[in-house]
Amino acid sequence: MSKRITIDPITRIEGHLRIDCEVDGGKVTKAWASGQMWRGVEQILLGRDPRDAWAITQRICGVCTTVHAITSVRAVENALQLEVPLNAQYIRNLIILAHAVHDHIVHFYHLSALDWVDVVSALKADPDKTAALGESLSSWHLNSKHEMRAVHQRLSSYVKTGQLGIFTNGYWGHPAMKLSPEVNLLATAHYLQALEVQRKANKIVSILGSKTPHIQNVAVGGVANAIATDSQSVLTVERLLAIKTWIDELADFVKNVYLVDVAAVGAFYADWTKVGPGCLNYLSVPDIPLDTKGTQFAMPGGYIAGGDLGSFKQIKGFNDQYWRDGVEESVKHSWYKGGKGALHPYKGETQPEYTDFKDDGKYSWVKSPTFYGKPAQVGPLSRVLCMYLAGHEPTKKYATQTLETVSALAKTKVGIDALHSTIGRHAARAISCAVQVDLLAGQWQALIDNIGKGDVKTFNKPTFPKGEQMGVGFHEAPRGVLSHWVVINDGKIKNYQCVVPTTWNAAPRNEKDEPGPYEAALLGTPVADAELPLEVLRTVHSFDPCLACAVHLTDLETRNTVTVKVV
Repeated sequence: MSKRITIDPITRIEGHLRIDCEVDGGKVTKAWASGQMWRGVEQILLGRDPRDAWAITQRICGVCTTVHAITSVRAVENALQLEVPLNAQYIRNLIILAHAVHDHIVHFYHLSALDWVDVVSALKADPDKTAALGESLSSWHLNSKHEMRAVHQRLSSYVKTGQLGIFTNGYWGHPAMKLSPEVNLLATAHYLQALEVQRKANKIVSILGSKTPHIQNVAVGGVANAIATDSQSVLTVERLLAIKTWIDELADFVKNVYLVDVAAVGAFYADWTKVGPGCLNYLSVPDIPLDTKGTQFAMPGGYIAGGDLGSFKQIKGFNDQYWRDGVEESVKHSWYKGGKGALHPYKGETQPEYTDFKDDGKYSWVKSPTFYGKPAQVGPLSRVLCMYLAGHEPTKKYATQTLETVSALAKTKVGIDALHSTIGRHAARAISCAVQVDLLAGQWQALIDNIGKGDVKTFNKPTFPKGEQMGVGFHEAPRGVLSHWVVINDGKIKNYQCVVPTTWNAAPRNEKDEPGPYEAALLGTPVADAELPLEVLRTVHSFDPCLACAVHLTDLETRNTVTVKVV
């Protein structure tokens, strides 16, 4: 008998997402992803000075902050064909990479791990056996008996008080939980340690960006960081040396804890390599520019059609015509005025028109982006697959290492095809994080070397000619492809559209009624208990949704924290 499940809102994400599923025979047979807020930032920007857009757009979200600032200035710079000083590129890159490492660590440990880790089960663990397990997997210094005993005692104290604190709301004892008590305790210990580690990435962003969230240092034409060796009021070598210390500490955690934990979870949940592939059109863009014109990048990007790795086509730069011509957005199933078919972002419109939730009509505030008419999955999985196919050696190294660890723990060969899955998205995010933490160290050294040559320039002043200019800025953000599209006329913004990662992934059905990546990935997902739909959350959380970026409006009338309905 078919049942309808509504989870509203999905928690442990940024923003308000509603997921509806039809479940028949213990599996999802149909799904709807609905963004429950309206983002009106595009309307706010009309008529404004393009140099102000970055400060406004990064208020779209309190989590994805630096990404909108960076993408916005890139869009205006692209419209003006304005070069950016090398130091400015390096400083931006350091901010981008530190933010990405922070985001990946927080996503796995604090937003998704509890879908796979049973914290209550950890109370049954032997701390000494847990320490032995941890030490057999890596050289992480906090896998000691002393540390595991302390974490076990901390959990016991929570239970004795009747309050689990941050672990209160979980699917403890759910039949889909498979980890042993010792693995659960080890993962819980790393969850707590990650709370401290992620702060170090944020410190890097704070020093370079003046604050976080919502950095204050970027500008159209570069950054506002003055560089000097003899003043404590600017970016000094002393501050840069402090940053290097935190980079090294982040690298230790990412390589000896995060990569290992994801591989272990993947091995224990090997059946989840068959769940949640969904949309197999993968899109990513190049990032970490290494020159002043944005033509050379440390991270390649591209497009894979239908999961065919042989179809890979590279996207090479900010002026890439293949990229620029391929993006459109449909509002056929979105709460906006439409009727014009899918529109290119330069001609995009954002005019709200709410009609209530209609299964076969409009049901989301999220638009439906397509790449050459097809839905596309974006995010770490797309990024890793595209970088791998582009011959990016660091990606190949960490992907091979991770899959070999999974194979050894699962005692069976696990290949790259396993990444096309719910658990594969977590593995790809960890691989991406390892690549990015190495790049973080590399960009730090590049900045130091360039300053050592006597170059302290960080800004090129923009000028706005009469008439119309169009530009697109893109960024391979933690959650995937982010692009801002701007039309400038006589120095003022005529049109502005943000096509964000969660707009790609959380898209409702498009102009051809094809499901978006969330909806497609949920098809076939097993559901053991419709009243406790943990499996649905696992697949949705694997994308790391950020609905605040995709939409922007809050309903002040309804204040339910979580509502799960089974009809």
